[in-house]
Amino acid sequence: MKIETERLMILPLTPEQLDLWTCNLAELEKELNCSYQAEPMEGMFREIVCAQADKAKRDPANYLWHTFWFILRKLDRCVVGSIDFKDIPNIEGEVEIGYGLGRSFEHNGYMTETVQAFCDWALGQEGVGHIIAETEIEGLSSQKILRKIGFKEYDRKDTVWWRYSNII
Repeated sequence: MKIETERLMILPLTPEQLDLWTCNLAELEKELNCSYQAEPMEGMFREIVCAQADKAKRDPANYLWHTFWFILRKLDRCVVGSIDFKDIPNIEGEVEIGYGLGRSFEHNGYMTETVQAFCDWALGQEGVGHIIAETEIEGLSSQKILRKIGFKEYDRKDTVWWRYSNII
């Protein structure tokens, strides 16, 4: 299973690969024949990845909704970032996404390309009608990506919440 765009391959990690990502990156790079240059595996990000890995192990039938997906540049198999669903679709048919990009890959359109393809794939899955995302109020780059794809702001308090659907 993978999602492809013109420049990128979006590859879901197995639960075992999630473990390698957190404790043996060199082995994961070897297994996937890639070079990881995305956001560093540290702090809060590491905690989030570990929590998602636990969910993926507990719910193997839905691991695609719990895992992280690597964003690989096809040109050189460089991992430029990652994207994930935060859980299975809820009763309203919403699924939340999160994403991150290595700093040296910003402003190349990689995340816009990824989020669009990821949302298109998700909206083609049974039970999914909407994609939601949360951004920091100061997260103008992320907000720009979401607006460009067609997300609409629907709530703003301490953070900004966005919704996207292909339903007209």
